[in-house]
Amino acid sequence: MTTPDSTPTTVSDRLDAIAEPVCRAHGVELVVIQQVTERGAAVLRVVIDRPGGEDGASGVTLADCQAVSRDLGPALDVHDVLGGAYRLEVSSPGLDRPLVKLGDFDRFRGKLVDIRTRAPRPDGHGGERRRFKGRLLGVDGGDVRVSVDGTDVAVPHAEIARANVVYEY
Repeated sequence: MTTPDSTPTTVSDRLDAIAEPVCRAHGVELVVIQQVTERGAAVLRVVIDRPGGEDGASGVTLADCQAVSRDLGPALDVHDVLGGAYRLEVSSPGLDRPLVKLGDFDRFRGKLVDIRTRAPRPDGHGGERRRFKGRLLGVDGGDVRVSVDGTDVAVPHAEIARANVVYEY
């Protein structure tokens, strides 16, 4: 969330505002930033991606992760967004790439996906569910369309708690 003067107000928004330009400068996109606690220590996980070939595979290299980490760490320290010590981890999205932005759902059209919603949603068969695993059909307005067991289901992007590509062998 941002204020009318476009100042980021939440920690998540502030982290995004710092990380996005660093990622862009290195020719990669910011997929997601996660704040977690491991063994009592703060960890900031940054997932980056570089669109690859037609299959949507990541083109992120170890050198990309190192370069983003090298530049992002000092930028985060200067702004002290987390207010203390933390460990920074920069990685590629992996085979089960998270889908976060609406554009991600369009980019990975045709892939098998696993979507979990914040609250139960109609499943197209008269029932409700929170998990929709099926073939991603794309985006229609603010809805993500997925074919689940032969039924097309529209899930509002705002209702998605978590989504990722499912690797097919």
